[in-house]
Amino acid sequence: MQKTNIAEPTYFHKVVDCQYACPAHTPVPEYIRLIAQRRYGDAYMINWVSNVFPGILGRTCDRPCEPACRRGRVEQSNAQDPEPVAICRLKRVAADMKEDVRSRMPKVAPKNGKRVACIGAGPSSLTVARDLAPLGYDVTVFEGDAKAGGFIRTQIPRFRLPESVIDEETGYILDLGVNFRAGERIESMKALMAQGWDAIFVGCGAPRGRDLELPGRQEAAASIHIGIDWLSSVSFGHVTKIGQRVIVLGGGNTAMDCCRSARRLGGTDVKVIVRSGFEEMKASPWEKEDAQHEGIPIINFHVPKAFVHEGGKLVGMKFEIVEAHYDDKGNRKLVSTGAPDAFFECDDVLVAVGQENAFPWIERDCGIDFDKWGLPKLDKNTFESSVRNVFFGGDAAFGPKNIITAVAHGHEAAVSIDKLLHGEAIYVRPAPMTNLVSQKMGIHEWSYDNDTSNDLRYKVPWAKAEKALASIRVEVELGFDAATAFKEAERCLNCDVQTVFAETACIECDACVDICPMDCITFTTNGEEAEVRPRLKAPALNLAQDLYVSGGLKTGRVMVKDEDVCLHCGLCAERCPTGAWDMQKFLLKMTPAGPACRDAKPVPQGVPA
Repeated sequence: MQKTNIAEPTYFHKVVDCQYACPAHTPVPEYIRLIAQRRYGDAYMINWVSNVFPGILGRTCDRPCEPACRRGRVEQSNAQDPEPVAICRLKRVAADMKEDVRSRMPKVAPKNGKRVACIGAGPSSLTVARDLAPLGYDVTVFEGDAKAGGFIRTQIPRFRLPESVIDEETGYILDLGVNFRAGERIESMKALMAQGWDAIFVGCGAPRGRDLELPGRQEAAASIHIGIDWLSSVSFGHVTKIGQRVIVLGGGNTAMDCCRSARRLGGTDVKVIVRSGFEEMKASPWEKEDAQHEGIPIINFHVPKAFVHEGGKLVGMKFEIVEAHYDDKGNRKLVSTGAPDAFFECDDVLVAVGQENAFPWIERDCGIDFDKWGLPKLDKNTFESSVRNVFFGGDAAFGPKNIITAVAHGHEAAVSIDKLLHGEAIYVRPAPMTNLVSQKMGIHEWSYDNDTSNDLRYKVPWAKAEKALASIRVEVELGFDAATAFKEAERCLNCDVQTVFAETACIECDACVDICPMDCITFTTNGEEAEVRPRLKAPALNLAQDLYVSGGLKTGRVMVKDEDVCLHCGLCAERCPTGAWDMQKFLLKMTPAGPACRDAKPVPQGVPA
């Protein structure tokens, strides 16, 4: 194996598991340490730079960071069911407890004469506006609704996300000089193109919910509702009640929002029915837990067959009972059990079986190419369509995902637009900015708290059930208080503070090997990776995480460290008599739109931008 090049930005980036898993690459340990210091405003601004909506995401994020959290791998002996740091809820702490940060928002540069149109005021479009408006671009955001936010505002219930939080965080962006055209729905891409915009960004989401065309669908239509449309009607106050017996079809987060909303609007017998197994449902685990906590059963392996009605009045639904069969390749097939069809009585049905893109306003002869699924053909790195200055992002780009992915798309599209409008090749992507700084303050002292906490994950308090279920607008989760936030922040293992090894100072005394609590350091002869991994002191089985390999030592051996389970506790550096180990904080920031992303090199002749 070759000596590890720790100067390569992606190496330590992969070690910071939470940041690596975040689509927007938020420096999670950095802001968690600031929360522990009660520097909430600083923690908020670190979040705001990368994920743009800390208060919103602190309540609604799909949390790709948390399954990646190192505590879930190293806590096996400390807890029966190890749980990650409550990263998402700590983000909310920063948002809820910060001081007034309006003075810390970017100052807007003079207008540069370039005009950018953003279609839709959802998270991807607002991220483009947040990145480009301070640079002097004249950004106009078109939105069919009266307020900004897109599906954040229309589809996430108020008991999960108060409207005041949406107003605050969309307001920070609109206050950067963005021209917000509320109530203006774009009806023609060709007409928009004819207006001479320098760049157009399409962030209109995936606004159409899938329907279920089953027997009885048309006859009982008055009591069958498309989930996302129904949630939007609830959000705007057009729907204020529902029947007592409600069936929700679907296993995603939208289905969980539907069933919990129905519970608050008069549904006393609300159930979710899915065709898959419970574990295969697309809803986030905590969304399923929250629904069950509110007394909503989830019935699986039931395939809908018909809406049953009497004279046009919905009375129930019929389901085929199935089970999962797997072939030799692990492919699943749902097979009937042969049991009689199940029948459930109901007054209303909410259909939440998926969303799809709808672009009726984009003429198919405007130059934008679409694939067979109706999605625009895009460059996956630049988000550019087949029309040179038209970009897509969020759900409008590659289909429904989540808020944090839409934000990541917006950042990348903003880089593309900035480079394009400066005459540069947009396929040349800027490298992230990185820094690696020693945390040594003395022989055995560090500038951060490296004591590993054994505390289990702290629970977030909820509003009392009788109060929470009585109103659609009472927020259920109350958030951590300052004391609990500090204790939860202390569970973070500081994965961005790296163990850096200098083989020239090593005397091969094995003191670091003896003291390492995870047995992740081994001095051994070199070899091919597949042969080295099994003979390490603790065999490194996670092939997705790299091994840290030193250069040759005096004995001819090498130091090999398994980054996968390292606690970043610093005991190796404290025990080392020669200072061969050091704890160095690694900070990675994605390069935003602006001067730092530009290479100032002209586009070669004949090469597309």
